[in-house]
Amino acid sequence: MARPSRAHEKRAELIDAAREAVLRRGVVDLRLRDVAEQADMSTGSVLYYFPALSDLLREVQREAVERFCVDREEAARREPDPRRKLLGTIRAGLPSGRDDELCVLLYELGAFARRDPAYAAQHIRLCERQVALYSTILETGAATGVFTLARDAATVARQLVMLEDGIGLHLTQSVPTFDARQAENLLLAYACDATGCDLEGAIA
Repeated sequence: MARPSRAHEKRAELIDAAREAVLRRGVVDLRLRDVAEQADMSTGSVLYYFPALSDLLREVQREAVERFCVDREEAARREPDPRRKLLGTIRAGLPSGRDDELCVLLYELGAFARRDPAYAAQHIRLCERQVALYSTILETGAATGVFTLARDAATVARQLVMLEDGIGLHLTQSVPTFDARQAENLLLAYACDATGCDLEGAIA
């Protein structure tokens, strides 16, 4: 009887190893050898499962995007109050700091989006899912009279995502521009202005 294929298991191990290697070395200096050493495999074995390092890193990015999106979507789904939902979504989207592995991973791999259409597609997917999440929360809040939106929900949602991305990047730098609480306050200030709602005061 033929042995069952371990290809799926090996690919998963390599994705884990590549994720750790990116977090340790960063994308710019990453070599195939780094991933192989992390996985305790030869470079030839890595190439057997992934023809190029870029193919492997795209899988790392795809999994990171999915995990980030699902975590936020499920957290928002559990909260019925639009104010708490919006506040929780804002807090869940910001990195906790430079040691926030998932956010650092997304920022590292997002750097490839500038020159690689496949990475750009994942980066766009990440952005659009966040916009859709915020839009739903804002529309629900407006429909129930909780929010008085300064602009249409899609525009406010897109602005929140763009601010979130920029602020988060500052939080993950080697020398952060500000701390997590200051970052949250910056984003909340815009959200309060855009929704006409004192988010923290309304649910205190």
